[in-house]
Amino acid sequence: MDSAAEPITEARADSDQAQEPKIRLEGQPNCRDIGGYTVADGRTVKRGELYRSGELPHLTDEDVAKLEELEIRTVVNFLLPEEIEMNGRDRLPEGVQEVPAPIQGERAAELTMVVQSAIKSAEFDKIPPELNPEFHRLLLEEGKDQYAALLRAAADPANRPLVFHCSHGVHRTGTATAILLSALGVPWETVREDYLLTNEYRREEIEATLAKIRQMAAQKMGVPPEEVDMSNVEAFYILQGFYIDGSLDQAVESYGSMEAYIRDGLGLTDEEVERLKNELLE
Repeated sequence: MDSAAEPITEARADSDQAQEPKIRLEGQPNCRDIGGYTVADGRTVKRGELYRSGELPHLTDEDVAKLEELEIRTVVNFLLPEEIEMNGRDRLPEGVQEVPAPIQGERAAELTMVVQSAIKSAEFDKIPPELNPEFHRLLLEEGKDQYAALLRAAADPANRPLVFHCSHGVHRTGTATAILLSALGVPWETVREDYLLTNEYRREEIEATLAKIRQMAAQKMGVPPEEVDMSNVEAFYILQGFYIDGSLDQAVESYGSMEAYIRDGLGLTDEEVERLKNELLE
């Protein structure tokens, strides 16, 4: 596949099924309903039950009121304790059950540090586009316990409506969403489209971040901003479909299929998967 980054306006989902899933929160642009998608047997994923998101510590009072209107019961948080300490705890309506589910895999953490260091030092050659699908491959294994717990929590109506999130709603949350939608029988093409919606909803945030990185790199290099080669950084922030394909590739390579990964990797029984479908499809 071509690893060059597409413009934000093009690297997005175009599925009619995905219309208006966004929850308009001022403090988190990438919070959205993952319902509305059609599965192979003709049923659809229920809306108003499951939401994927980025971190929630910067919500306004109006945002918190919106989550209360949605009757959110549970928030599953994939962030590490040190990330929460740095950015703050989620702002949530009173009574919401907070479920810490930190994904602490060593290799994924190591790659995160590589990316952060490369951006700060303007050594962008250290973050090739291939790093993105590698994140999703690693998370499929390093997040098994957390992803299994998420699917079981989602199957229990006492926990829903439920929000799950990481920092920006991209890697850890993107992998979780791919697994969850696959367990419900959503076609992989649609899973990819849902993943790419992040480009649309984080557009302003991404553009501001890239502009800041460009200016910082120009100062370090001693060159005009327009001379900074931003291709690798843009590829990291502007998502491509083959990034999330890394999770499917890893599932097929290690287990034979995503369905087998859910059964043998996550340890969900056929009865648990069937309950998940019965609860979340209509």
